[in-house]
Amino acid sequence: METILRDLRQPEYIHVLLNPLPIYGLAVGLIGLIIAIVLRSRPAQIATLAIVLVSAASAWPVYELGESSYDRVLSMADEPGQAWLDEHRDRAEDLIWFFYGLAVLSAVAIGAPVKWPQSALILTTSVLLLGIGTLAAGGYIAYAGGKIRHREFRNASPPPRKPVEHGG
Repeated sequence: METILRDLRQPEYIHVLLNPLPIYGLAVGLIGLIIAIVLRSRPAQIATLAIVLVSAASAWPVYELGESSYDRVLSMADEPGQAWLDEHRDRAEDLIWFFYGLAVLSAVAIGAPVKWPQSALILTTSVLLLGIGTLAAGGYIAYAGGKIRHREFRNASPPPRKPVEHGG
């Protein structure tokens, strides 16, 4: 039990535990959303929009935990792993906004049709389309992340390391 509690205090450990949620949760939510749209079931749309919302919003703690564990993971990684870590970080910094936008749009798609029922289908379809793009962005981020410590996944050359910037 002591080992588990120690691990739960390490941001890199929590990052690894949570990082599948934005991708796998989003994939499940989008599949459900397609089914809900085809069935024209508003209750099913609300349920799957909630799954999409939670999955997209979960990218925020995953991102923050990744940022807090960067230095520790960098020190544990070999040179190619360090290059992949930098690439993973750059991709996450550039693409995290898709997850935030999807979370907001999902919340709007749940709430707005209460006042404007005609908006339900267009908002739900918009969530589906943005969700597909966000899922692709998440896969792109994860592709680099999987290569940091897993040499067996390194079937491509590491990206070139960027020079370290010093503030001044």
